[in-house]
Amino acid sequence: MTLRAMVLATSAILAWPQMALAQDSTTDEAEPQGSVIIVTAQRQSQSLQEVPIAVSAFDATALESQQIENAADLQLTLPNVSFSKGNFTGSSFTIRGIGDLCVGVTCDAATAIHINGSPLFGTRLFETEYFDLERIEVLRGPQGTLFGRNATSGVVNLVTAKPDLGSFGAAGEFEYGNYNSIKAEGMVNVPIGDSIGIRVAGFFLNRDGYTTNLFDNSDVDDRDMYAVRGSLRFEPGADTTLDFMAYYFREDDTRLRNQKQACQRDPLGVLGCLNNRRDFDITNANSTVGATLSSQEFFAIQGIPSVLGLGSLYGPDAFAGFDKPDDVRTVNTAYTPFYFADEVQLQARLEQRIGAMTLTATGLYQDTEVDSRQDYFLGIQDRTGFATALNVLSGFAANGLPTGLPAPAPAFVPGSSAYFTPIVEALIPNGPGGLLCTSDNDDGNRGAFEGNVLCGETPLSFDRSSEQRESWSGEILLSSDFDGAFNFLLGGIYAKSKTTDNSYYVNSFALDYASAILGSFGTLAGGAPPSYFATSMYRNNSLEANLESFGVFGEIYVDLTERLTFTGGLRYNDDKKDVTARTTLISFLNPYANDGEPFDSPITPLTGPSGLFDADPGTPGEQLTQFREVGFDEITGRAVLDYEVTPDNSIYASYARGYKSGGINPPLSPVFDVAESFGSETIDAFEIGSKNTFANGALQLNATAFYYKYSGLQLSRIVARTSVNDTIDADIWGVELESVIRPDPDWLVNLTFSYLNAEVAGDQFFSNPRDPGGGDPDAVIIKDISNGANCAVTGPAPGVADAFVAGVNAALGLRGPEEFPNDGNLASSGAFSICDVLAGAVPAGSGLAVLSPGVEVNLKGNKLPQAPEMKVSMGVQYTATFDNGMTLVPRVDVALTGEQYGNIFNGRVNRIEPFVQANAIVQLNSADERWFVRGFVQNIFDSSSVTGLYLTDASSGNFTNIYTLDPRRYGVALGFSF
Repeated sequence: MTLRAMVLATSAILAWPQMALAQDSTTDEAEPQGSVIIVTAQRQSQSLQEVPIAVSAFDATALESQQIENAADLQLTLPNVSFSKGNFTGSSFTIRGIGDLCVGVTCDAATAIHINGSPLFGTRLFETEYFDLERIEVLRGPQGTLFGRNATSGVVNLVTAKPDLGSFGAAGEFEYGNYNSIKAEGMVNVPIGDSIGIRVAGFFLNRDGYTTNLFDNSDVDDRDMYAVRGSLRFEPGADTTLDFMAYYFREDDTRLRNQKQACQRDPLGVLGCLNNRRDFDITNANSTVGATLSSQEFFAIQGIPSVLGLGSLYGPDAFAGFDKPDDVRTVNTAYTPFYFADEVQLQARLEQRIGAMTLTATGLYQDTEVDSRQDYFLGIQDRTGFATALNVLSGFAANGLPTGLPAPAPAFVPGSSAYFTPIVEALIPNGPGGLLCTSDNDDGNRGAFEGNVLCGETPLSFDRSSEQRESWSGEILLSSDFDGAFNFLLGGIYAKSKTTDNSYYVNSFALDYASAILGSFGTLAGGAPPSYFATSMYRNNSLEANLESFGVFGEIYVDLTERLTFTGGLRYNDDKKDVTARTTLISFLNPYANDGEPFDSPITPLTGPSGLFDADPGTPGEQLTQFREVGFDEITGRAVLDYEVTPDNSIYASYARGYKSGGINPPLSPVFDVAESFGSETIDAFEIGSKNTFANGALQLNATAFYYKYSGLQLSRIVARTSVNDTIDADIWGVELESVIRPDPDWLVNLTFSYLNAEVAGDQFFSNPRDPGGGDPDAVIIKDISNGANCAVTGPAPGVADAFVAGVNAALGLRGPEEFPNDGNLASSGAFSICDVLAGAVPAGSGLAVLSPGVEVNLKGNKLPQAPEMKVSMGVQYTATFDNGMTLVPRVDVALTGEQYGNIFNGRVNRIEPFVQANAIVQLNSADERWFVRGFVQNIFDSSSVTGLYLTDASSGNFTNIYTLDPRRYGVALGFSF
């Protein structure tokens, strides 16, 4: 959609009668005229319209009628809210331009996710379906007093339905839709005596995949999941309520973590993908670390016969003949995706009224696991170019390494075949023309040379993201309800979260091959036992990460006059984090004879010069793991003035300070100049708002304007195949309008509008991974063939850097710089080389510089990622009542999301175009509302619009993972309740 079309559509929606304003308060549309919506935005039950906070609430009926089934749906009806999947197994729920741009095991979410008021850690709730909820509350803006340290963007609070002690009840629903989708939900409520009630609810979803895999004509990206929740309420007396909740979720299917990849293919192979467009093409494989390490050129530099190289960096790459399907719902992959997730939640809550005060104590235990694997490139590599190398390798394994000496000298180095036989047995067990085997990643560090392999006709490349986490929290609140002008709330919370085996793997045939060839030649030359370089797969492994946090907080509520109320709050936060981690890839020698854990290698010590591996080079001595710990504390709070103009109209002004703790960057392999930790985020938020109800509830009209001064916004980038985090400053401002209109009891109209301006503030300098030359026409972008990274060489005058690189490369047997295509949006030239060699060859005083990872550019004024400039949504619902009492309720919802960027560097290649999502539903209800029949359609226009981007790193070829709306879904549902 063009900007003009977006403006016209916005104008049309705002032209509805009485819609000069509208903001942010409720989308609880199924309430009768004049009803009161209760929320707990201030940790106590209050009317939504009386709470001086930008908060939206959806009850069970609203969730159903607007087809809000998960977090991706929730974003469509909320102003200044967006949602996108992440590159690994996370997601980003962004509010007012603040989302989860930090990636890593020690990162906190910017949007705090709560269940019944308790914080969740690493929850899988964004992957599951909503069911049997009382309501969902979304609080926009920092909630640093009542909800804590990691609520800089806002809070999403899911409130589950509680048992009814008064009567037996049950409800069920069965849905069938396209993609052979079968969904079932159910609930049973059983009272036991007068004081105990039990409620059990659950859902099951199974559907075929959205995506066709051309490799075997199968469907992938399916869903197979279920969840069950049990709740118990005990009321031993009029002033005491005890609630218990147990929840379990499980998913096991072929969900694609990264749905599709985009790339403007780089013919040079230096970057892999160019800097101008997101085409449906595949990266140049010569840019990847597997290709550089196994190349003829790199082997020759290492003194290894170049004929063993799987290909030349200047020849056709393994993807040269591959045609990536243009359809976002079509892939071609030899590796079937795998996705597993589960989560356990156990919660207990005591509410005790003590006169005019209420004491609430809540505890939550949480256990989560996720494991996702898929094809790294979503493409098929051509093995043709490997033939010569594999034939030569087989000859070496059968006979040994040729001596090249005339008779009577031996033709082959005695005993040398033992250095190559293990490679053939592990990687090409059926000979050079047979299956190609790659290390699997489902057994720690054990790969192909320990017998843990996956084999196929084509070379495989795949990755895996996995984590196990156990968390618990306890919170206590004391709130008052005095008749006078003063009330208060006091609270404290303590939380612990322990993550074990947080790992990210990248496996490929080329990495296995390079690790073996380099290791065999190295140990043969040194007279050591036949060995490969472990690990033959890339693994960024946090063996253990811990978070310990506590906070104390309080608020006061003072009626300064009958109409003017002051709210003031303070919170002290204290967070401690530690992580034990290491990153390995071709890092130390491990004998082929060791078929156990590579770190049990008998070549000792692994650390130090003899073993080549040190997980913590920043600390004196050598270690097998890196241990880091950090601590953060902060005082946050808020102040609000709320003025009641009339009983139905109010205005408020507030200041709030939010905080999100910093964290620890993982160790890198190879080592780059990256800070070991990153600092906390702080936000100063100023907001004014107005909440209004007119015509006895027929019109609800709210508005908010806000300004944020953001310091230390955490931002992730990929360095050496690893996510590291930096911080920047930002200025954010915007407006939000939201309205609910009931022109008569049968009609219901919802309207929202938001505008957002979120920009980098001040001078912030970073290297753009898409253009390491920084737009400098005199720079040379280098692909480092020793590690797959990029650097840039700059010079004092035109041609100096090119000539310097050409001279150094000639000595290495490499070509000089070449120009990128004219439409690549790259001013610099490019070349394969080795950055450390170039840096060591720079003459003193020459004006030449080797910059890693590239030339820094100023981001000042750039838009923040995933921050749509404009959002508009409209929903229209009509209730037709028949003479027999039955009702027919059709509803249509349309949401327009404006232009945004998927990357902090902006530019055309990072632009996400405006998109439209439209849903429709019609439901026939029985006269007694005991049963219904529903027809629905989601994404009416079958839009494949992009909702988010993630740029991979230089060693992967700089391709972009894209995330889109789900395709059109339609179906019917039957339901009952009594």
